[in-house]
Amino acid sequence: MEFGFFRGLPRNLFFLDITGQVAFLIDIILQFFVAYRDSQTYRMVYKRTPIALRYLKSHFIIDFLGCMPWDIIYKAVGSKEVVRYLLFIRLSRVRKVTKSFQKMEKDIRISYMFTRIVKLIAVEVYCTHTAACIFYYLATTMPPEKEGYTWIGSLQLGDYKYTNFREIDIWKRYTTSLYFAIVTMATVGYGDIHAVNVREMIFIMIYVSFDMILGAYLIGNMTALIVKGSKTERYRDKMTDLMKYMNRNRLGRETRNQIKGHLRLQYESSYTDAAVLQDIPISIRAKISQNLYKSYIENVNLFKGCSTEFINQIVIRVHEEFFLPGEVIMEQGNAVDQLYFVCHGVLEEVGIGKDGMEETVSLLEPYSAFGIISILCNVPQPYTVRVCELCRLLRIDKQSFSNILDIYFHDGRIILTNLLEGNGPDFRMKQLESDIAFLIGKHEAELALRVNSAAFHGDLQQLKNLIRAGADPNKKDYDGRSPLHLAASRGYEDVIQFLIQEGVDVNAADNFGNTPLLEAIKTGNDRVASLLVKQGASLKIDDAGSFLCTIVAKGDSDFLRRLLLHGADPNSKDYDLRTALHIAASQGFYLMAKLLLEAGANVFSKDRWGNTPLDEGLMSGNKNMINLLEEAKSAQLSAFPADHSEETTDKVKPRKCTVFPFHPLEHKDSKRIGVVLWVPQSIEELIREASEQLNITAAASSCILSEDAGRIIDVDMISEGQKLYLMSETQ
Repeated sequence: MEFGFFRGLPRNLFFLDITGQVAFLIDIILQFFVAYRDSQTYRMVYKRTPIALRYLKSHFIIDFLGCMPWDIIYKAVGSKEVVRYLLFIRLSRVRKVTKSFQKMEKDIRISYMFTRIVKLIAVEVYCTHTAACIFYYLATTMPPEKEGYTWIGSLQLGDYKYTNFREIDIWKRYTTSLYFAIVTMATVGYGDIHAVNVREMIFIMIYVSFDMILGAYLIGNMTALIVKGSKTERYRDKMTDLMKYMNRNRLGRETRNQIKGHLRLQYESSYTDAAVLQDIPISIRAKISQNLYKSYIENVNLFKGCSTEFINQIVIRVHEEFFLPGEVIMEQGNAVDQLYFVCHGVLEEVGIGKDGMEETVSLLEPYSAFGIISILCNVPQPYTVRVCELCRLLRIDKQSFSNILDIYFHDGRIILTNLLEGNGPDFRMKQLESDIAFLIGKHEAELALRVNSAAFHGDLQQLKNLIRAGADPNKKDYDGRSPLHLAASRGYEDVIQFLIQEGVDVNAADNFGNTPLLEAIKTGNDRVASLLVKQGASLKIDDAGSFLCTIVAKGDSDFLRRLLLHGADPNSKDYDLRTALHIAASQGFYLMAKLLLEAGANVFSKDRWGNTPLDEGLMSGNKNMINLLEEAKSAQLSAFPADHSEETTDKVKPRKCTVFPFHPLEHKDSKRIGVVLWVPQSIEELIREASEQLNITAAASSCILSEDAGRIIDVDMISEGQKLYLMSETQ
């Protein structure tokens, strides 16, 4: 109004203007002492130096120029028109009015509809007032001889003319201008006031165009007030409900402030809200999450070394949250069902002793995680986690995290290893090492059960998925059984072939001494047994003598036949030095005795009482058995006529072995061709003969090793078809 209607203020208005500028000068001084809330950390800043620097860098210059006495300066420089334009600097003060309305809108003590209506009226009055001043300014800037060629100079209302409008009362001129502005804005002009010159026409066109936007704004806001549902109104309704709840339950002041502060932060902060994206397909939401959060998750120390697929699954399931300084996210001793990752801000882990004293254990900065130990180890939260600065966190619930670990179990093992090695940010107490180590063992045992279950049911695809995801095919369960044991017992050839390709140990024994080959023989899976034998499997039976005697006693001739076919020694003895032939002869099992004799059983073998199988047969009185043993006796005597002692007849059936010229523990790629030999009477003869056949020079210190790298000192220790290794002492 000063710009449009005055060329220098009169005395009465001059003192009013000076009073206003003094008030704003006082406000400038106070701005150097008023604390503020930091936009990054959201903490209150009370130090004067940061307060002053912040104000000097922001609005100080504009506020100071707005308080300058431009009216005096205008008169002092000779009423230069350009100086009057500097008055518009004072319009920057409108921002204070805007902030006041924003605070009123969020204040639930004031009616929201009242606040909005007052704001809309203020906007409408301000716009029309500004237009009125510009209308008058356009008229007064015409040359005096052309003032009649303006909207107000040519105006006539009834018999009254505005020819000398500068001499009319100021308030009548202002009212006339305001009337022109309002009827123009409403586009309901009666024709009595209208644009006269080109300048006025151009401004009215601009003004009416702006008025269309302003009208839409006013109508839209009034409609929103009636219909409801604006963001601010939802915030007010929620705050009102919270206030009622807090009053009803008499919550403390600190709790009230935290609740109100967190709700206000959610209102003021722009963050990803699930409700905003709920209508978007899940595939697109996953891409959005990857763009927003993947860079944070993949840099978390806890997930160091984890697969990209595992990281992606975590990323698409996290939720973003903000927390104010002072808020407690987790309390010491509580059960935790959420895992948090820090994107921005700083938190502190606080240990609370029995005396109630607090001690800061560590600070959690970006790329840290907390809550992982409580979730994985099922222990109470070890520390209280409190916000130091405004924090942006990513959260995933325990159930979702556990479901991902069930699928990507190899990554779960990496996470546990990171914790155990101290790489995880939550690893603070040495007493948790045992819990984590126990959890690792439990995890591996469960994984072994899953692999064994797939092998037991012949689920080759599931087995492939588990092993390709990092499961160890050689890992055994609580009974020492490997997947190969179970697949062999069930006769799954495709599963066995896959496991052999994965490099499993075909001679691994379980806790009961059973090998995969023995399991296949027990269940009668001859094709599986043949397949294992081709891959180098051997029949290793602990206490083979007692085992064969038990089978004969049970009368299981088919099982006995398969055992003998795959290399079981028929002359193995039990604790009483009895062989399986002793049992078969004493029980009259003709077929089983025949199988044993055909396999090379010694009819002269004596037990600890000096009885031979023939003696047992004579005592049983079974004529067929006696005839069978007599025939065997004659055959074995004819083969060794000079000596029919037990030591000699034990060698009735010659044994063969395979000798290789390298160490048994060397890598498979270094293997060379061996030679098959008959077992001689002594180790020295075996070394000499093997050296000749392999074209190597036998040293005096040469020795024979078994597959387990054990030195063999007697040829009687060599079984049928055994693999042997010729080595020098230094090797």
